[in-house]
Amino acid sequence: MTKEEFIEYCKKLGINLSIKNINDLEEYKNLLIEWNKKFNLTTIIEEKDIYLKHFYDSLCLVKATNLDNKTICDFGTGAGFPGMVIAIIFNNSKITLIESNNKKVSFLEEVKNKLNLNNVEILNKRVEDYGKNNREIFDIVTCRAVSNLNIILELSSSLLKINGEFIPLKSNVLEELSLVNNLENLSYKLENKIDYELPIENSKRTLLIFKKFAVY
Repeated sequence: MTKEEFIEYCKKLGINLSIKNINDLEEYKNLLIEWNKKFNLTTIIEEKDIYLKHFYDSLCLVKATNLDNKTICDFGTGAGFPGMVIAIIFNNSKITLIESNNKKVSFLEEVKNKLNLNNVEILNKRVEDYGKNNREIFDIVTCRAVSNLNIILELSSSLLKINGEFIPLKSNVLEELSLVNNLENLSYKLENKIDYELPIENSKRTLLIFKKFAVY
């Protein structure tokens, strides 16, 4: 996906990127490529793949919910996907990125500082430790490529406000979903399941929307 294709496909998601959005993402991409020469941040490093599999894929969260003016947590964010991309585009939302890898946290801090992202908080922690003392504080919790559903459902529930949404980004979810049997104990109900394909390469993706109905 070229930058120009990315801009057009974002329009189809209902996202009209500003010049600042485009320039910030370009800077982010360049930092990712530069840092990846020294540290293993991601295996996806070709420009066309960054636009498709990192930037566009992250923004597909808008298929599931409104990301504007929300408190959002992305745990196990790695090099910032999807959370940093959301922070760049939805700058009136407050984004908390949780990552336990020190080098990835250093990279995230560099991106935050270079782009002057005042709406981002970066935490060098394990989400299970953070969740012990930070309960019911987010409107939306998300993650991508962190662990299987049973584990991430348990990690996320305490972080969410009642009526908040946990929306993991998944690529192969049917088997994982069939093994989930503790939703009610976690104060969750599965509200929706959105299947779609990434453009150009047509790889399959799924958004699961779990709503929290009580204190956990």
